[in-house]
Amino acid sequence: MLFKLCCSLATLTALSAETSRYLETLYETWGQSIVMSEEIHREKTEHQDLVIFQNPIFGRVLALDGVIQTTEADEAIYHEMMVHVPLFAHENPTSVLVIGGGDGGILREVLKHASVQRALLVELDAGVMNLSKKYLPKLSNGAFDDPRVEVVIQDASEYVKTCKETFDVILCDSTDPFGPGKVLFTPEFYALCKKLLRKNGIFVNQNGVPFLQKEELTLTLKNRSPYFKHVTFYTAAIPSYVGGLMAFGWASDKKYRISEQVLEERLAKIKGPLYYYTPGIHKASFVLPGYMNLPEK
Repeated sequence: MLFKLCCSLATLTALSAETSRYLETLYETWGQSIVMSEEIHREKTEHQDLVIFQNPIFGRVLALDGVIQTTEADEAIYHEMMVHVPLFAHENPTSVLVIGGGDGGILREVLKHASVQRALLVELDAGVMNLSKKYLPKLSNGAFDDPRVEVVIQDASEYVKTCKETFDVILCDSTDPFGPGKVLFTPEFYALCKKLLRKNGIFVNQNGVPFLQKEELTLTLKNRSPYFKHVTFYTAAIPSYVGGLMAFGWASDKKYRISEQVLEERLAKIKGPLYYYTPGIHKASFVLPGYMNLPEK
């Protein structure tokens, strides 16, 4: 074991000498460093600093403003959990609003549900979408060409103010609550999303890594609670989102408690294989660790 460890360290040292590294700057006092074996694209888009690079473990990696957004190796965990937990819980999701998610991974998973007749994506940064199509095509896997999909390039916080349409599920795949994503964590935004949900509708968003972002967890719980009868979180372990479990915020007026048998029946009807999601994982994801045990509304 020691020999293998020494060899691994020697390999890493040699690799580091030949390549550059991407240092994530999400936290002031700690961060992850990822080898950039090849820088594929770097650009200042209209709204964000974007980098796409290759890593030996994670494949192609997309980073925005110093924060890892997605990687080819583990993106399926994030996208499957954000999409299938609410869509399998809902009895018949026909219309889905996706906020953010310009890389197309959320759309890809949404479209696996035959019940979905319409998927509307509202993305702030056209650059993220266009560059993801070009350099990370596996993420969308042709989803943008599906006739059920409509894409709107606009600030979602403005779009929801004038939208007249309603949805069964709203999925907010935003960046963290700073920079362009900050407005998508406010009470005003949640109130507007609530108005766009149909009866028994479900709102889900990415809610950071609670071990390192506890204030984000408590803030979003406080901001959502006035508008929904049931507000909680569920989790998934996503390697590139370091610091422990990744949290997803859940809000609805119906208290969903779906059996594994029903989830199995609904899973059997979707198109294409899944990498991470299972009915058992679905149920277990709502069991929160002690440091996340906030009172459920």
